Amino acid sequence: MKTLVTGTTGFLGATLTRRLVQEGVSVRGLRRASSTLDLLGDAARHVDWTETDILDVDGLELAFQGVSRVFHCAAFMGFEGKRSKSKLYSVNVQGTANVVNAALSVGVDRLVHTSSIAALGRSENDSGCLDETTEWRPSPMNTGYAESKHLAELEIQRGIAEGLDAVIVNPSLVMGVGRTGENTMLIIETIRKGRLPFVPGGGTNVVDVLDVVDGLLRAMERGETGRRYILAGQNMMWKEFAIAVAVALGVSPPRRTISRRSMSVIATISECVGWVTRTSPLITRETTRLSSIISCYDNTRAIQELGCTFRSFDKTMKRIAASM
Repeated sequence: MKTLVTGTTGFLGATLTRRLVQEGVSVRGLRRASSTLDLLGDAARHVDWTETDILDVDGLELAFQGVSRVFHCAAFMGFEGKRSKSKLYSVNVQGTANVVNAALSVGVDRLVHTSSIAALGRSENDSGCLDETTEWRPSPMNTGYAESKHLAELEIQRGIAEGLDAVIVNPSLVMGVGRTGENTMLIIETIRKGRLPFVPGGGTNVVDVLDVVDGLLRAMERGETGRRYILAGQNMMWKEFAIAVAVALGVSPPRRTISRRSMSVIATISECVGWVTRTSPLITRETTRLSSIISCYDNTRAIQELGCTFRSFDKTMKRIAASM
């Protein structure tokens, strides 16, 4: 029996797949004809590939044959407002529904769904750290990505109600060695090149991709059906984050903190330029709202129930810097 990983060629999925292959697990992966396998390294040769994706219902049915465990890591992270909305709901919501349906159809033993801290929701009135008991509330602070991940979790809960054994993990901002110009590597590269003159006044939580992979494996083995587990490492202000990145890379950190109002003006201009040039804006009004508040997350449940440990961001950045 095989273990299926969705999002196999992406940042998190590839890191998980390398770990599984290293441990001798028989892995089935999904890939498009245009997918690149660079993040998998030698592990790519040991994966049983199916050329499909989570929006291809027939392809999924074939991919799930002979599968006993599923790690659902595929997702779209779009923060471009209305331009991203259609793909966010297509991939994150309908794609998850398709995965749930395929898992139910073949009767897999267990599915671990990779959600996000964004699915917990966020409000400007929140104080203290959020945990797994946080209930979703409509709020202007919830991005389209957050809404799509919340709805994806509802699809998982629907599957559980229909007999699926599934566990949910909620990683924070995942950091690690990835592709140039993608995901969190883009933030690090921007700081290295000195192209980030300011940082927002808010804060977030960051977690090492290796710790997320460990949390996924522990959730598969020990997680309670239907339960959430926040995989969050270190709560940090954005200024603190930028300084840690700069120190690891040996460059000067951004020295200015920008107000939310000023960021909103820049974001509006950036969106207009992006609309005219048909390119992705550097920042958007959506990300401005999110980065201007202090977000804090509690990882106690993952530590106590799964036995997770989380390394400091300084250790993570040393590894990233060594790869650049």
